[in-house]
Amino acid sequence: MKPVLLAMTSHDKKGDTGESTGAYLPEIAHPYAVFTRAGLVVEFASVRGGRVPLDGIDRADAVNAAFLDDPEATRRLHESLPSSAVDPSRYAAIFFAGGHGAMWDLPDDPSFVKATARIYEAGGVVGAVCHGPAALVNVRLSDGAYLVAGKQVNGFTNEEERAVKLENVVPFLLEDRLVARGGRFVGAPKWQKQVVVDGRLVTGQNPASAAGVAEAIVTLLRKEKTP
Repeated sequence: MKPVLLAMTSHDKKGDTGESTGAYLPEIAHPYAVFTRAGLVVEFASVRGGRVPLDGIDRADAVNAAFLDDPEATRRLHESLPSSAVDPSRYAAIFFAGGHGAMWDLPDDPSFVKATARIYEAGGVVGAVCHGPAALVNVRLSDGAYLVAGKQVNGFTNEEERAVKLENVVPFLLEDRLVARGGRFVGAPKWQKQVVVDGRLVTGQNPASAAGVAEAIVTLLRKEKTP
């Protein structure tokens, strides 16, 4: 099977707050563990390429610690491919990790937008978790329709953004933007695991949903492979 592309932000600041952010490590480490356990090859890409800024580095999480202690995984993460060099024909799926940084650079990154549409229209799977669905809000298919239009979709909710007091810091509220693009938002109470599958689109609400999104992607890829 073709590899899965794990795609991430390169943005490292929360607006003008001076606080650091980036890609949220559990939304990389947990899906990576699911994908590799399933025998899938995972490749890493980010908007600018190279070293990925990380948030949520908590070694008390055993999956995080295992990822950080895997020198090959961390080397490849920090030698990530720039989005401009991504060849979408190489991948069976693209998965966008979250982290607040995703809200600033993923929506308008032309290379990831184009790669996402091409992977989806070639029969591949598109997945994203938490703030990762920010990468989907400007993806249009070849007929001009937004990828999320008419589909059940999920992501970090307005309630969750307000709970972390960043509703006035992020460039937009993700739930609102997904709905504005025609998505049928299916949220759960804050911090609860929520994975929404609509055809070959898989979205999850928050860090607790990260492994579940990856598991759903694996299920879809296996289904596609089965005659």
